[in-house]
Amino acid sequence: MKATVKWVDGFQFVGESKSGHAIVIDGSKDSGAAGTAMTPMELLLIGVGGCAGMDVISILKKKKQDVHGLQVVVNGKTAQEYPKRYTDIDIEFIVKGRNIEESAVKRAIELSMEKYCSVKATLEGSAKITFSYRIEPVCSE
Repeated sequence: MKATVKWVDGFQFVGESKSGHAIVIDGSKDSGAAGTAMTPMELLLIGVGGCAGMDVISILKKKKQDVHGLQVVVNGKTAQEYPKRYTDIDIEFIVKGRNIEESAVKRAIELSMEKYCSVKATLEGSAKITFSYRIEPVCSE
């Protein structure tokens, strides 16, 4: 894997992946930046949520679950002192669907968190990572 990050102006950068996809990154307004885009720390939370979400949805589909939606809410708590790294990350999975089996959701999340999610594995020694889930039934029409 490879990424290139190029400075635009102020604290704004454009990051480009080897696959050719690009994203704008900026500092927060609190830090004196323009705040025109996500910060690197926000991207880190999105990365772990996206990684875990892809795992969970893939596993639930393989388990033939009637999933209509999946939302992954990731909250991070940072240290007070520099480098102000994440000390705690909480991941909540909200699964929406019909006749969703709780055991399937629980197993899909366990597999993601313990085996498949490479972003979570990368962060493991640095932050305490917790996770939870809830299932929201979708009514038949």
